[in-house]
Amino acid sequence: LPGSANLFGGRGVTVRNIPSVTMQGMKFPDAPYGLKMACGENPSRVYGGRNQSPATGMGNMAGYRAAFIAARDYKDKWDKWRQTGEGSPPTRNLQLETIAGVLDGSILVQNHCYRADEMAMMIDLSKEFGFRITAFHHAIEAYKLAPLLAREGICADMWTGWWGFKMEALDAVEANAALVDAQPNSCAVIHSDDAELTQRLNQEAAAALAAGRRIGMDIPEERAIGWITLNPARSLGIADETGSLEAGKRADVVIWSADPFSIYARADQVFIDGGLAFDRANPAYQPVSDFELGQPGFGLSAANVPQGAR
Repeated sequence: LPGSANLFGGRGVTVRNIPSVTMQGMKFPDAPYGLKMACGENPSRVYGGRNQSPATGMGNMAGYRAAFIAARDYKDKWDKWRQTGEGSPPTRNLQLETIAGVLDGSILVQNHCYRADEMAMMIDLSKEFGFRITAFHHAIEAYKLAPLLAREGICADMWTGWWGFKMEALDAVEANAALVDAQPNSCAVIHSDDAELTQRLNQEAAAALAAGRRIGMDIPEERAIGWITLNPARSLGIADETGSLEAGKRADVVIWSADPFSIYARADQVFIDGGLAFDRANPAYQPVSDFELGQPGFGLSAANVPQGAR
């Protein structure tokens, strides 16, 4: 997904962790595109720091509404032209085309949002314009409106222990994921945008599970494993294809050396679409990087790079 400095960050795509020389070769077949949106401090800080709009939460909401009004008009023009075929087609606008995809349900909204009040306002916005929010990302205050998220069928993609690094990240609780998960029809997801933690989401889920149990919640491990398997697939719109071991789904499977909630557990084997993609015991099935270490990058002249590193 794109970053969170803009109200609309752009499209995102779901990929599989398989070797390929092209991006198309890594894409998950037929997975829907996502649209990254962001509310809260990031857009207002970035643009407000330039003396531009949006500089406040109100400015954020005004920007969303203006964009959706424009996208709705754009979509109506294209719908009318497709129905009648009269005259020349409307001029394409790639920004409005993406938001129009949100309005027709073909593009899923992935919404960076921390605070409960702002998540509630984004839900109001979605009802005003008739679209669905698929997931709130980070969602530090999701526990405050867990019943609402469950009723609306919105996933909360949450950290386990990251909080306090800015104002909107202050009101966190360790049991956030467990409290969201406790609601009927909930969709709690453990995620991270950190390169290290992303590799250890099983341990992050274990910490979230422990936090829930410390406050007296009875959460079976077979349910908590869904926080890093089935529920993420739901938030990407691919739960009918992967995320659980069921007949008819893709055989995307991890074989662990121990209970995956153990800090000592290691992934021994990984199967993607039923094919062995990783084997800890077999070097032939271990990743080989093509990262060009030592090569001159931006701002470097080849003439200034030592001969042995050229």
